[in-house]
Amino acid sequence: MGGVGPLTTSALFCFFMDPILSSEPGAPYFKTRGVVLSVDDLTSLPTQWPHWAEESQLTTVSTHVTPSSVQSFLKTKEGHLFLDSCSDLGLHVEHELHAMSELLPRSLFSKKPEFFRMNEKGKRSPDANLCIHSEEAVQLVCQNACLLAQALPSTTGRTFFWLDDGSPMCQCPSCRGYSDSDQALILENAMLSSLREVDAGITLAHLAYAHTLMAPSQVKPREGIFLEFAPIHRSWEAPISQREIVGRGKRHGDTLDYLDANLDIFPRETAQVLEYWLDVSLHSQWKRPARKLPWNREVFLADLETYASRGVRHITSFGVYVDEEYVNRFGPLYFLKEYGEGLLSYNVVHEDL
Repeated sequence: MGGVGPLTTSALFCFFMDPILSSEPGAPYFKTRGVVLSVDDLTSLPTQWPHWAEESQLTTVSTHVTPSSVQSFLKTKEGHLFLDSCSDLGLHVEHELHAMSELLPRSLFSKKPEFFRMNEKGKRSPDANLCIHSEEAVQLVCQNACLLAQALPSTTGRTFFWLDDGSPMCQCPSCRGYSDSDQALILENAMLSSLREVDAGITLAHLAYAHTLMAPSQVKPREGIFLEFAPIHRSWEAPISQREIVGRGKRHGDTLDYLDANLDIFPRETAQVLEYWLDVSLHSQWKRPARKLPWNREVFLADLETYASRGVRHITSFGVYVDEEYVNRFGPLYFLKEYGEGLLSYNVVHEDL
């Protein structure tokens, strides 16, 4: 590999310890303290990232983006180094995946167009997701989800088989009476039922994001479905608690209202927030060369208070584009240490929740 070699783990974090919040004896408030990385990030830094995560006192490193890309990565030398490093350091490994196009292969469209969603023009399309009222399609997704869970097991038992990225669900006559969130949950309930025939302890994420940000209103999650809330429409220049701030198309207040509505449906104790504080790809508008992360420690700490006040105890953040090239250009990952310290040190327990 290239020039990242001289930047050792100790060199990246050689600065004074600055307690962020007072710490008390006992288990940390946030049970999951994670980072989500693409296979490109991990390919370039397969052993460095686990060591940085461990030194930052994170609990979990998650792979991303699609099942096939992660499976291919884990078969490589770098993939083996990554898994071995996480195991040696006691880090959990999860896989957060936009999976639907692989759970229901698009190649089936020519023979089985009824498997696929109907768009707003009344045409079946293989562009994304599926028709949840096709029993055969749902059955095939469930079968493939079971195979995928065995091929890509997580060390926590938590599974993340998301819909296609930012894509709508079906508008056929049978589906259109259900919101995208309800359609997603119908599918997730079916997937979990099948997954639990293989592993009785497995759990499955419901990703509230883009078209599924609104809470389901007609469908209830079965036990074992947990909320993952991804507030991609917010601003990171101000705390999410500042309700009048307008971010990427939505007011913070609206985003918090969506979160609260989802927390009325899904168990608070298992809910996870998937943030973008460390996501260089988002802040670079998903274009390279990557920009330097606009890390804001004060906003991050205020956001932790907002999420904790709602009973959320699982926190992770995308860290995509923090790869070898990024480290060579911008140097030590000071923000990662502050991120880990903030999560670990937060210890306020809200007795009323």
